[in-house]
Amino acid sequence: MAKTKKEEPQKEEEILEQEIDEAIDEIGEKISSLEKELAASKEAHIRTLAEYDNYRKRSIKEKEGIYADAKAVCMTELLGVVDNFERALSVTDSDFESYKKGVEIIYTNLMDTFKKLGVEAFGEEGEEFDPNFHNGVMHVDDPEKAENVIAEVFSKGYRLGDKVLRAAMVKVAN
Repeated sequence: MAKTKKEEPQKEEEILEQEIDEAIDEIGEKISSLEKELAASKEAHIRTLAEYDNYRKRSIKEKEGIYADAKAVCMTELLGVVDNFERALSVTDSDFESYKKGVEIIYTNLMDTFKKLGVEAFGEEGEEFDPNFHNGVMHVDDPEKAENVIAEVFSKGYRLGDKVLRAAMVKVAN
């Protein structure tokens, strides 16, 4: 049986249609695969954003907690000094020298507490003036003192590590 010219184009069309259908199916599978990958990437991205947001909130909460804990430690250390002041104020029948000695003990106790908390006093007469640590409120010409030297301290300065809590108020010579 000889093939007719009419049957050949039909078979070629069927083969072509079959190849097109296979290509369409392959493209559909590829699209489906890419859609799944995209959905997985989106989900991972959303999860990462949620984790970051939770981390940020947790960090803020921890920071606030640390600040509150540090204040509590500081205030707890100062309670002993407050107790001593209350005792001193409650004494009614004391002479001046006893009262003065009690205040000196309280001052020593306060300075020990500061030391325990890492607070240092600075600004002594004779030190070199440094505007980073000292607030020069007066100037005096004194031939006995070197230039740019602290002649008098009106109030000591205090620092915690490298941070100046309060500059020393001083009189500067020459």
